[in-house]
Amino acid sequence: MPDIPFGFSLPGAQPPDPSDPQQMQQFMAQLQQMFAAPGSGPVNWDLARQVAASQLSASGDPAVNMHERHQVEEALRLADLWLDPVCALPSGIHKAVAWNRNEWIYNTLDVWKKLCEPIAGRMVGAMGDLVPEEARAQLGPMQSMVATLGGALFGGQLGQAFGQLAAEVLSAGDIGLPLGPAGTAALIPANIKAYGEGLELPEDQVRLYVALREAAHQRLFGHVPWLRAHVLNAVETYATGITVNREAIEEAMSRVDPTDPESMQAMALEGIFTPEDTPQQKASLARLETALALVEGWVGHVVDDAAGDRLPSVSALGEAFRRRRAAGGPAEQTFAALVGLELRPRRLREAGALWTAVTEHRGIQGRDSLWDHPDLLPTDEDFAQPDVFARSQSDWDISELDGLASNPEPGPDNPADPSDPEK
Repeated sequence: MPDIPFGFSLPGAQPPDPSDPQQMQQFMAQLQQMFAAPGSGPVNWDLARQVAASQLSASGDPAVNMHERHQVEEALRLADLWLDPVCALPSGIHKAVAWNRNEWIYNTLDVWKKLCEPIAGRMVGAMGDLVPEEARAQLGPMQSMVATLGGALFGGQLGQAFGQLAAEVLSAGDIGLPLGPAGTAALIPANIKAYGEGLELPEDQVRLYVALREAAHQRLFGHVPWLRAHVLNAVETYATGITVNREAIEEAMSRVDPTDPESMQAMALEGIFTPEDTPQQKASLARLETALALVEGWVGHVVDDAAGDRLPSVSALGEAFRRRRAAGGPAEQTFAALVGLELRPRRLREAGALWTAVTEHRGIQGRDSLWDHPDLLPTDEDFAQPDVFARSQSDWDISELDGLASNPEPGPDNPADPSDPEK
């Protein structure tokens, strides 16, 4: 694994010793590597992958053997069979796979790019603004080096967060976002084994419970055509309201030591991103949290229903997963500090109670038909009175909504989000 590239001399940093040819040669080689591909975007994704791989190499990334692949395939097959009687949505699994930790990073990176680049772009822009206006003309093409440095800083930090997440996630859909390729259900055997040992529960039961959750996620995102864009756009909309603390950037940059490659990886960017305290940003956050809670609440409800008396440890597993998703692990906290976004549903228990009430009053078909369009789903206010929502009859004419269901998200043909009454 090559050394992690690092930046040039900054305030407070010690430059390489010019009298040491080896140190200077190493410095110039790393500098050249870092600036080899300017203009490739606000994040150095090659560096992110390199840092994550280096971190996983140090902590361990067990290869998936044939026996584990067979166990995963069988668990996902059985999970789909168990879900059939309790879910109106058909199987969404086209491919069942077992990933190691590096494969999780590789296969989810495209979605991470979509989520992270808008935030990183604002940080890189703020770094460029730190250069005095009168000096920008003199810098000329050299000013692009500032953007490249920003991309490297963010890439190094993202790589560290990805390495931590990859060591914790149990499946492709574990954190509630559709990160993996559509139709691909994936489990991470090494992480499932470690998680089961922590719970002191049999590994096969933990694996089957994770498979049930993954299969349920695949059904939901595979057969609700508007949902993937709805959730990802909710994240993006929230991200547009995040502001950049330029003083925090300047302080972080001052701690980078070009003679110490580890300084870039160890540098903390916490505090750089803060949500704007505006009505629009609060509404955006509420929509995002409601969407995540509804998805996770539905998954938890149908999984526990499917497991029923078949899985001896279902109660313990259900409670453990609810606590895990509500609290968030160290990796999720790292990601929240980095990009200002917490990827966990705050009202998970309320959402679960709401889906239970809907099932009791409307049945499985009536419950799952609410996913036909975002305007049919419960709102944040409905969480407080699940029985009232469950008993109410929708005033929507589904035939009138069919034209919107295929493209409910903002776009060239649909500039407003129909799930947002303000628009």
